[in-house]
Order: sequence, then structure tokens, then C-alpha cells
Amino acid sequence: MVVEMHAGLASDGGSKLKMLLTFVDALPDGNEEGIYYSIDLGGTNFRVLRVEVGAGSVIVNQKVEQQPIPEELTKGTTKDLFNFVAMALKNFLEDEDDQDGKRALGFTFSFPVRQISVSSGSLIRWTKGFSIGDTVGRDVAQCLNEALANCGLNVRVTALVNDTVGTLALGHYYDEDTVAAVIIGSGTNACYIERTDAIIKCQGLLTNSGGMVVNMEWGNFWSSHLPRTPYDILLDDETHNRNDQGFEKMISGMYLGEIARLVLHRMAQESDVFGDAADSLSSPFILSTPFLAAIREDDSPDLSEVTRILQEHLKIPDAPLKTRRLVVKVCDIVTRRAARLAAAGIVGILKKLGRDGSGAASSGRARGQLRRTVVAIEGGLYQGYPVFREYLDEALVEILGEEVARNVTLRVTEDGSGVGAALLAAVHSSNRQQQGGPI
Repeated sequence: MVVEMHAGLASDGGSKLKMLLTFVDALPDGNEEGIYYSIDLGGTNFRVLRVEVGAGSVIVNQKVEQQPIPEELTKGTTKDLFNFVAMALKNFLEDEDDQDGKRALGFTFSFPVRQISVSSGSLIRWTKGFSIGDTVGRDVAQCLNEALANCGLNVRVTALVNDTVGTLALGHYYDEDTVAAVIIGSGTNACYIERTDAIIKCQGLLTNSGGMVVNMEWGNFWSSHLPRTPYDILLDDETHNRNDQGFEKMISGMYLGEIARLVLHRMAQESDVFGDAADSLSSPFILSTPFLAAIREDDSPDLSEVTRILQEHLKIPDAPLKTRRLVVKVCDIVTRRAARLAAAGIVGILKKLGRDGSGAASSGRARGQLRRTVVAIEGGLYQGYPVFREYLDEALVEILGEEVARNVTLRVTEDGSGVGAALLAAVHSSNRQQQGGPI
């Protein structure tokens, strides 16, 4: 992981890790005050937020509205989509008192973007079912700014971010020792604070703070040191993005249930462990990750929840207790591997930053004492699946050693994509720009 991080920082295309520059060179530190807004557009729903902050890392008030994006807009024109979003913000603002003041807006846009500044970036490609051809290559912040101006709103995008960067911002707002953020949900990604002089592909890059947040896009990580099983290869073959997102396919909630299904299907083909009911196991993605979690967490003596899931969802009636235990074991192995790989990825970031207790930072300076390190973490798989969380935490201790692990905290940080983006709007709006505080 560390080798690939170095390669991705050295040149574009030098690594499976894209190591995208975010141009976020200052993070919220608890001194922000005022009212800030954010728009979170990352899928079929989008949200508008108003966040009121007071000094001392206090969120005084928060208002959120969510609404679905009509399907025709996901395949229509750029103008129609952004006008729809701008009108939603206009309606949201209508009951606000401060009609005259210029407002700072954080824009969370969770699609692949090549940023050119903290407040601008061009769309690389649509994902998640969107297919608006004329947006690709355009500056999405500018598209939104034009729509806002057309609506008569005195609002401009001051920070364009993805959900990982928002999570890091919110984590740093509460705790300045936060140096990285990881999302482990249906997908997975990570970002962290890098020294600008370590970003070789952008030599001469100057920031007020000497640091910049780098979006790793770590779901695409791959290495010859990462052993792939026949089940990983089968899974990769049935996905539309073959040979991509290799790390994500071993770790994230979108895929874990399917890996377990592929293992169970092989068992059914090679033994009579499931009797005549094995055919249903041939349907891709019939075993979702929430079912995998429910199977693993069934601690009843007769595994009654496992029986129910096998009968109702996998159409396997009358599986004997021995078979049910086998199913639990498979779900456990798939979960444990995923959690341990995620832990290894987190340690990779800590190692790159010289915070893994190995004695020297990437800059070569020896560290006499261990520094407290916080990693902000968000996502349903980590938050909602205690066994996964337990295995991940356990692996961190195993890799780092107990003494170092005591100084590393994984902090659940909820709603970085909304609140974190509003806080970044506060930091990067014109009234804070001159201060250039440390990152």
C-alpha cells in the first residue's frame, strides 16, 4: 500500500491508486462561526443542509432536507439537473432571514472528478446510473454556480469535495489529531493529509499550510501481495467493472455477501451438504451483505435466524444444524478477511505518515515519542456490523502492536458528506482565506 501511495504521488497513472489532489489545504479546527450551507449530490437522492456553528467545535443548529432526483433528470441535460438542484436550494432558503448576505456553499459531489482548485473540478465520468453526456469534462461547480445565479441566488460554491474529504473535515473539526478518513460502506475509499513537498507529480505546489488532503481512491488498490482466491476471480468476472476496484471487491458491503454465496455454491456443487435445494445458490447476489451479517451474528443455540434466512431468502429448507454451522463459518471467514484487509490499508496510511511506530516518518525525521492519531471512519459496514468492527480493531492491534495501537483511535464520524462539506465551505470562504491556518 505504501509503495503504491508513493507511486501515485509521483505521477498520474503511476499506480492503481489515483492519489487525487483535492486542493483542500486547511481543515476546520473549531474556530468557525456563522451559518453555512451544503448540497450533497451522490446518488438518486440529494440533500440540502444548513449548519450553524459556534466557536469551540459546537454545532448550534442543523437543518436538512432530502429529496429524490427524478429519473429523467439523471439522463437528461446538465442544465436541467443543476437547475433542479438550484431551485431546491432556493426553496430551502426562502424562510431564511439573511436574504442579502453572500452565502458560502459546500458541494459534495460523489462522482469521479479531477479537481483544479478547492472550488472547481471537471467530471471524469458518471457512475451510479447517471448518464448525462454533456456534463463529462465540464466544471461541475461552475455548472451549479450558473444555475444558482439564474435563480437569483447570491450563493457560490466555495468547496467542492467528495464524501471521504467531508468525513475528514468533520473529524478534524472535533479533534485536530485526525489525519485520515476511511469510508467502509457499500463501497470503500480513504483520504489523508499529505505534505505538499511529498506530492512529486505537482512540484512547486504551494499551500498556506504546507499540507493538502489527498483522495486515494483506494478501492482500486491492487498488488501482487494481495492473494486472490478463485471466488474473487469469479466475482470480478460477473461485475461490469472487471479488473477495477479490486480492493473494494474484497472489503465493501456491495460484495461480501456475493463472495460468501460463491463459496456456498461451490460447496453445493461438490457435496450434498445442501441436498436438492442447491440450485437457488446459483443466482448472483441473492445473498446480500446484511444477510451475511445476520447469519454471522446469530448466537441462538439452534441458529434459528440462519434457518429463517436459508428458508426464506435462499430457498433451502431443512438444512441440518451441521450445515447451518458451516454457513456461519463461511460468512465469518469472508467477514474476517475483509476487516483485516481494511485494517492493513489503514496501517498503510499510518506507515506513510510515519505514525505506525516504526520510528521514522516518511520525511526521515525520527519520532521520539508516539503521537496520538485519529482516523475518522464512516459507513454502514463498520458502523452497523459489530463483528466486522471487532475484527478490524483486532487486526490493527496485531499489526501495530499494543503500545502503538493505544495511540491510534478510530472515531465514527457521521454525516461528513453533509456537515463536513458545510464546514469546509466555512474554512475556504473569503473571510477565512487570508488566515492560512495549519492543516
